[in-house]
Amino acid sequence: MEEIAISKFKATCLGVMETVRRTRHPIRVTRFGKPMAEVHPPALPRRPKNWLGGMAGTARIVGDIVSPVCDEDEWEVLR
Repeated sequence: MEEIAISKFKATCLGVMETVRRTRHPIRVTRFGKPMAEVHPPALPRRPKNWLGGMAGTARIVGDIVSPVCDEDEWEVLR
């Protein structure tokens, strides 16, 4: 595990935490060579095994979804 002095950690705290998040490797913070704290990456969020159908039942179909919105007589391209 990589170690960093508490004074350097204090000066570069946000950068160190971003490095831990990106590399997924923990870092130990020391004071006078003795461990004071460890910075670990957050746990990965659990994803469902099957995401297909996850939004089922959340939408509602109103009206005809197949036919055109307006009459064919109103289309300029057919004139």
